[in-house]
Amino acid sequence: MVYHSSFVDDEGITKACGFPLLPLKSHIKGPAPVSDLDRTDIVDEAITFFRANVFFRNFDVKSSADKLLIYLTFYINVALKRLEGCRTLAVGTKAIINLGLEKVPVPGEPGFPLPGLFPVPQSDEEAELLRNYLRQIREEASGRLLSVAYKSNGTPNKWWLAFAKRKFMNIILPS
Repeated sequence: MVYHSSFVDDEGITKACGFPLLPLKSHIKGPAPVSDLDRTDIVDEAITFFRANVFFRNFDVKSSADKLLIYLTFYINVALKRLEGCRTLAVGTKAIINLGLEKVPVPGEPGFPLPGLFPVPQSDEEAELLRNYLRQIREEASGRLLSVAYKSNGTPNKWWLAFAKRKFMNIILPS
């Protein structure tokens, strides 16, 4: 059974294009509210559940946070594909930084990985808010992913990088 997000109560949470703008334990500047450092956030959930969820072909969405979890699972998959050939933490960090510099598409734009799951933005302001949130959450996920994808000595963790070959929901994303 697929792992769902624990953030089911989205009352009082701002949304953009169906994405809940959930709090993050982040020092990265962006529109996400700041979460307590001792609480689990959506990025923690995405990384924790990634290796189990990536095996599923179907994902029954139970909350808007599940949609964000799906988006982050796809992003982690793309990031792991970029890290696959990187033999050191320094090279992996450079690859992840380059991934972070790429344009972040929002629903309705070419390159958005999940068309149909999220509504298109109603205004340019909503699109920009979502783009900034996705950029922030991708940067935060990238930093935390590096800490699990590489061992403390800077060598790749084969138990993580092996998942770069997996297809989540049977969808192949361009790396």
